Parts: sequence; structure tokens; C-alpha cells
Amino acid sequence: MQLTGIGALVTGAASGMGRATAGALAAAGAKVALLDVNANAVGTAAREVGGHACVCDMQDPRQIERGVAAAIEACGPLRILVSCAGVGRMEPLVGPDAVPFALLAHTLQVNLIGTLQVVQLFAADLVRRERLEEGERGVVVMVASGAAFDGPMASSAYTASKGGIVSMTLALARELGDHGVRVNTISPGAFVSAMPWRAARPERGSTSPAQPSGIATAMPVPTLTLSPGPIVAGSLARRSQPASWS
Repeated sequence: MQLTGIGALVTGAASGMGRATAGALAAAGAKVALLDVNANAVGTAAREVGGHACVCDMQDPRQIERGVAAAIEACGPLRILVSCAGVGRMEPLVGPDAVPFALLAHTLQVNLIGTLQVVQLFAADLVRRERLEEGERGVVVMVASGAAFDGPMASSAYTASKGGIVSMTLALARELGDHGVRVNTISPGAFVSAMPWRAARPERGSTSPAQPSGIATAMPVPTLTLSPGPIVAGSLARRSQPASWS
């Protein structure tokens, strides 16, 4: 897929991997809609990359419907979806730091159910569109986590949400492949951004350390930390390489 002029939607685009992905797509010539719950941050990010901001809370199905519709109107037809939106935090089930069940449900709603709804809305619009010259219609890239395969303690809801994304990848690929839509999922470890820093040390607030070693020291399990750049580069390759539909 040639990215110039192609419509793309990136969720969780106000910071971290989502912000880096939106910037990379825009730099490659795509028309990018940035979706995030943080209105100020996503507005700033959209201005910086030359994209369109869509404010949306991923736990609210109606907001998701409106957000995806706004993205289609602003940048459509959308051919690319990169689903980065999610929450990550330590959520003990028992003990003095045990969290309310509502917080566990919120993690699953945002990370898994919200992602599935965005994919459904994106795909429902995409399969009605004409195929591109290469024979495909578009591509979905979802973001899971290494926790889907090796879950750290106090992360049962987060691990389940990311495991669900991994589990539905092949099912989605089989369903959408006949329509010319590729589906891939990447499962990164922790990297330098605010979310893993908050998850590891919530008492320190949202300011992440300048170097990966800071997050590696704070995380409760051994982890490889990167900047978002290499992960985004691999994700971008998954969107731009041609595929056959035999």
C-alpha cells in the first residue's frame, strides 16, 4: 500500500506509541485522524503532525461511534487503522492495595472491548470501498503486549485484555482477508513513555524518565525497554508492504 493520500486512524494518538505512529504516517504522506480521550493533548498532537483530532473515551460505545464517524468524515475513506489506545496499571486483586472490580472492568472495556468496537466500525466502512490497485482494501494493526504471553503480577485484567487482542487477531484476519483487509498485532514490551512509568510507579505521577533504564529499574519484572521508534518502524512496514490474497 502506498501511503501518500491514504486515510489513517490512530487511536491512543495523544502520546507514546500512538503519537509516534501518527507522526510517522503523516510524514509518509497519509491523512491521519488522531483519536484520544485527552482533548488538549490530542489537539496538540494533531496540530504538530498536520492531522485531525477526534476526542473519544474508549469505554463509551457511543463516543467510539462518533469518534470513528468523525475520522471517516475528516480523512476518509480510511484504509489504515492502528489501535494503540489502552490503559496499563498495577491492579492487585487482593491485599491492602486491592482495586475495586470496577477498575478491572474499566481496563478490559478500554483495552479489549473498545478496540474490538473500533475495528468493527472501521472494517464495516472499509469493506464497502473499492479495492486499491494492489488488490487490497486496507490494513488493521492492533497493539497487544508482551504481558499477553508472560503476565506480571497484579496485572490480571491488563494481561487478559492484551491476551484477548492476540487471540482475536487470527479470527479477524480470516474474516477480513477475503475482503482484502490485512490484520496484524504487535506485542511490544515496555518503552519510554508515560504509561509504563505510571504503571510501575504511580506515586511518581506521569513524568517518565529520560532513559529506558529508568523504566527498566521501576518495572516489577525483568523487561527490555525501547523508545517507540523501532516499534513504530516495524508497524509502519506492516502497513506499507504489499500482500497477495490467494
